[in-house]
Amino acid sequence: MAKSTPVKKAWRSLTWLGVILIGLFAINAAGVLWGNSSWAPKLALDLEGGTQIILAPKLESGQTVSNEQLNQAVAIIRQRVDASGVSEAEITTQGQNVVVSIPGTPDEATLNRIESSAKLEFRPVLTSQQLTPGQPSNTFIGEDGASTPYPTPDPGLESTPTASPTNASDLSQVTPALYAAFQAYDCAANADSLDATAAPAADPLITCDVDGTFKYVLGPVEVSGEDLSDASAGIKTTSSGASTGEWAVYPVFNEKGTALFADVTGRLTSLQSPQNQFAIVLDGNVISAPQSLAVISDGKPEISGSFTEESAKTLADQLKFGALPISFVVQSQDTISATLGSTQLESGLIAGLIGLILVVIYTLFQYRLLGTVTIASLVAAAVLTYVVILLMSWRQGFRLSLAGIAGLIVAIGFTADSFIVYFERIKDELRDGRGLESAVEAGWKRAKRTIYAAKGVNLLSAVVLYVLAIGNVRGFALTLGVTTIIDVIVVLLFTHPMMQLLGQTKLFNSGKPFTGLDPSALGAIYRGRAEFRKPVSVPGAKAASSSREAAKRQTIAERKQAALVGGGSDTRTDDLPTDGKDS
Repeated sequence: MAKSTPVKKAWRSLTWLGVILIGLFAINAAGVLWGNSSWAPKLALDLEGGTQIILAPKLESGQTVSNEQLNQAVAIIRQRVDASGVSEAEITTQGQNVVVSIPGTPDEATLNRIESSAKLEFRPVLTSQQLTPGQPSNTFIGEDGASTPYPTPDPGLESTPTASPTNASDLSQVTPALYAAFQAYDCAANADSLDATAAPAADPLITCDVDGTFKYVLGPVEVSGEDLSDASAGIKTTSSGASTGEWAVYPVFNEKGTALFADVTGRLTSLQSPQNQFAIVLDGNVISAPQSLAVISDGKPEISGSFTEESAKTLADQLKFGALPISFVVQSQDTISATLGSTQLESGLIAGLIGLILVVIYTLFQYRLLGTVTIASLVAAAVLTYVVILLMSWRQGFRLSLAGIAGLIVAIGFTADSFIVYFERIKDELRDGRGLESAVEAGWKRAKRTIYAAKGVNLLSAVVLYVLAIGNVRGFALTLGVTTIIDVIVVLLFTHPMMQLLGQTKLFNSGKPFTGLDPSALGAIYRGRAEFRKPVSVPGAKAASSSREAAKRQTIAERKQAALVGGGSDTRTDDLPTDGKDS
C-alpha cells in the first residue's frame, strides 16, 4: 500500500532535519581537524578566566585626558572587541587608564584590534625611495662599496618652500631641510615611535611602509578616516570577476569624503610616478600606496597590501568604528581567574537539569505516552542547540557565560510551550469527533499560528535586548534568540512529523487511556457523521469532570448562547439524541 501524503511529508521533514544535523556536525568536525574548533563550547570570563590588559594614554608633558575622551575610547574598543564575536569582554576605566578584560589568552591580532589608534589618512606621495633588503634605510652605498649613513641634516638648511604650494602634490614642499631629513630617516628606528595622533595633518610627513620596502615623503592630509561611513574586508577580484585569493579592505566614504577623494584622484591621475600615487596611512605607517589610474567618483576605493584574512577584518573593524581619540600603550597584561568558576557553572547545569526533569515529569503526567514525543523533541532541540553553539564559538567568537546558560534554561520552558499548544489543539479536534490522523493535521493548522506568533514575540524581545544591552546580557539575549529559532525548527521538522507518523499506528489510534488520547476522558465519543452523545459507560465523576472540561473550553459567545437557549445552563442537552441511535 502506498504511503499517505501526511506520512510522506513526515518522512521528508525528518530527513531534512537529519541532513541539517549531519551537515552541522560535519562542519564542526572539519573545524576540529583543520581549524581551531572543538567539541566543547568556549567559556566566558566569568567561568574560565582570561587576560586583563591595562591601556595607558600616551600624553605629552602637561597634557591630560578628559572623561569624554575616555568614554569615547571605551565605546570604540568595546565595538572593536564585539565585532570579533560575542566574547563578553569587560571594558572599564580606572583613573586615566582603560582596563580591558577578555576571556582566554589574546593573540596579536586581538591586541592590535584593542590598542591601535586606527587613525586613517590619505596623503599624496611627493617622493619615494625603494629600500634595499638588509641595508639600513638611512644609508647609501659609497664608492668603496660599503654602506655609508647619510649625514645628520644641517640645521642651517632652508626649510621654507620657495613658493607657496598650490596643492598637496606641489613638490615645492620638499625643501632642502626636508629632503635631508628624508635621506637620514631610519625606518627601523622609528617603527615603534610613530604617533599618528600627533602627525601634523597640514604638513608633509616622512614615513615608511609597514613592510619596510619603501620610504616616503608625503604631502598634507587630503582625506581623513573621519570621512568614512563604513568599511568591509573581502577577497580581491579581477575585472572579469575571478578571485585573486588576496585579501583587501574596502572603505566607503560619506558624501564629503566621496567629493574630496574624487578631486584627489582626478588630480593625481594626470601626474607622473611617484606623484600619481596616494598613500593610505594608518597610525603613521603606509599600508598601501597605489597609483591613481582613474578618477574614483563613487567613494569606494580599495586598500590592498600584505593582508591576511584576520588582519584585513581587523583593519575593517577599526576603520568602521573610528579612530581612538587618544593613543594608548599597553601598561600591563595579566592573567585573571574566573569570577564565578566551576562551582557556579555546576550550579547552573544542575538548575537546568532540574528544570528539564520537572518538564519531563509534567508532560508524562499530563499527556501519558504522548509525553514521550515532548521528551524526544527536547532531546532533538538540545542536540541542535549544542552543535550551533559549537559553531558560534568557532566562527563568531561566542563564549558561553552564566547568563548564556540562564538563557538556555529559560528556553526549556519556551520550547515545552510549543508542544503543549500543539497537543492541546489535537485534543480539541478529538473532542470535536475527528479521528486521530485528521486531528493531527487540523490541530497543526490551528497550533502553528499560535506557535509562530509566540516565537515571533520571543525572538523580537531577544533581538531588542541584544542590540541595546552590553556584556553578559548580550549572551543571554543571543542564546534566547538562537533557541527560539531552533524551537520552531524542531516543532516543524520533528514534533509535527512524529505526530503524523504516530497517528498511523494502531496503538495511538486505539485511544487507550495510557496514550493520553482517550476520547472518553476528553469529553466526547465519536458516533459517526459528526454526531456525538454522552459516554454511557463512563462513571459519573468522570462524566462530570469531562462536562466541566468541555464547558471550560467554550468561548464567551458560546456560553452566552447556551445560557439563552438553556435558561441559564452552561451546556445544551436538548439537541442530543436520547435513544442511542444516529439521527
